Formats: sequence, C-alpha cells, structure tokens
Amino acid sequence: LMPDEVMEAINASSKEFVMYDDVQDKCGEKIAEICHSEAAMVTAGCWSALVLGTAGVLTGMDLEKVAALPNTDNFEKNEVIVQKGHNHDYIHALSNTGIRPVEVETLEDLERAVNSKTALMYFLNESTPHGKILHKEWLEVANKNNIPTIIDIAADIPPVENLWKYNDMGFSLVCISGGKALRGPQSAGLLLGKKDLIAAARLSAPPRGGNIGRGMKVNKEEILGMYAALDRYVNIDHDKEWKTWESQVAVIESAAKRVKGVTTQVTVPEIANHTPKLSISWDQSQIKLTRKQMQENLRNGNPSIETMGDGDNTINITVFMLKPGEEKIVASRVSEELKKASA
Repeated sequence: LMPDEVMEAINASSKEFVMYDDVQDKCGEKIAEICHSEAAMVTAGCWSALVLGTAGVLTGMDLEKVAALPNTDNFEKNEVIVQKGHNHDYIHALSNTGIRPVEVETLEDLERAVNSKTALMYFLNESTPHGKILHKEWLEVANKNNIPTIIDIAADIPPVENLWKYNDMGFSLVCISGGKALRGPQSAGLLLGKKDLIAAARLSAPPRGGNIGRGMKVNKEEILGMYAALDRYVNIDHDKEWKTWESQVAVIESAAKRVKGVTTQVTVPEIANHTPKLSISWDQSQIKLTRKQMQENLRNGNPSIETMGDGDNTINITVFMLKPGEEKIVASRVSEELKKASA
C-alpha cells in the first residue's frame, strides 16, 4: 500500500506539465545520493531495470547499437556470465536484450568462462545460497577483467542498508523493485549504478523510441512517487516498524494456537522478503482440512485473505502489507476456519 506521502507526490505532479527527462534527471540525482550510487533512474519495475541496465552495457552511447537490439550478432561483446544456481526466471529479463547467457558453477568455471565476448556478469541476490561463488569473489573476477556487473535485489529490502550496500560493495548496476516494502508504485523500480551506464540505459528507455524499452514507460507521477517512497522509507523508524510487524504476527499466532492440533513457527527469510513470516500447521487427524482448502476458504471469505503455503497442512502469512488492526481480522478468520474443521 502506498503511504500518504507517496500519493501526495503522485497527485500533486499530476496537475502540472513537465519535461520528462527533467523529472528523471532531478529525481535520479536525489535517488543516487540516497543510495550511494553515481547515478539512478526510475524504471518500470525491477524487470525493466534489468533489461535497461543490460541494454546500456551492450550499447554504450552508440545509437546504432541501441536501434539494433535485440540483435547482437554483430556486437563485439554479447555474453553474460551467470551462476547455475542463479540461472532461472529473471534471466529472461537480460536475454530480452539479445545477450547470451553463459552458465558457470565454480570459481574455476568463472575464470575459464571470461573471454573477449563477455559483456556482463549477472548476480541474482536471492539465489546467493544456491550458488558456489559469493559477492566478493564475483566482483574480484569482474574487476580483474574490467567486466561490468549487475545485481538483482528486487525483494531484498528491508533491511534499509541494502539500498546502498551493493553500490558500496562495487556492483556496476543495482536493480530494485519499487513496490513491496518500499511501498512505492508497484509498477516502478530503481536502476542504480555507474553514471556512464545509467546514461546509456536511458537511451533504450522512454521518451526515446526505436529501442527495446519504449514500452517500459513510467509516467512523471510514478517517478516522483518513487522518489517520495524512497525518501520516506530511509527516514522512518525501522526498529519501530519491525516491532509492529512482530506484534501483528503475535496476534494471529495466538489466535491460531488456541485451536487444538495447531502448531506455529515464526521465521525471517535470510535474504528476500526479509520480514517476519508466520507458519501455521495443523494435525489433519484433528483438523480435517487440506492446505488448499484452507487457502480457498480464506480467499473466498469476507474479507478475502490471501496466504502462501507449504505441503498439505501449512499456510504462511506475512503482515507487512496489513493496515493497523487488520491483523485482528486475519486472526479471527484463520481461527474460525480451523475451528470449523476440527474433529
């Protein structure tokens, strides 16, 4: 949900005409300062940041190359190195530019894979545990061979420090979702990084045409809304916010545990979606309910409640998107459904 400050920026900017590039320039400067990067731009989500960032690496400021994408057959460099454990789903954002993935597993593989065609090295942060090469080693090889790096940290805020951690670490480009816990426009994102690469990325983005990013438009309202969300987020009391989440989880957990046969567990994902997660499980000999049935009952109720799940008897709930007091509604409905199915 977008806070009042974000909506005020969106609504106010909707009443004035402005030159599009001026908004990107000014907001980009302020965003870059907050995030310890040389430059920044607001994109149409993290996916768009990945596409445009990769495009910028491939083309530089060469307008003929910009117009040629996604055909990279005649490009001197058109390969991206990615770890096997990171090579899924979001690699499509990069391959949309025509870049060709080269998969590696070990540090030795990485050293061998670097060649004259290597344009970029891609790191998917949420998949860090699934790769054999960590950030420091990845960057050391890249720097030694003068290869740009791009990292996807889409859902990896909080903690707030991640907004600048990977820029400070030395990644050339950092890509972030604008929604989620940042609570900016869900259709917006951030591309942070080296000044020359951001300038090149913008050649493949609106308001320019004849490029692969023309459809990745963010309007002036989203750009200003994204800046307002970021400015708000870095200035809130994060300890207080975390305690609020814990207390909301506790309300739901307490209600669920009062039903015989129910067990609960609160965990915090190490990397992506780093907020308290409540898992509610039940003994199916005492509570005649499958996980899918429970989810459907909650979804089809009034109000509709959406949950994740594991296995056949566990639902997972996070609370960072709830309004104050809504945890009581969730607690009541979860308890109600569990009690109805009790033997």
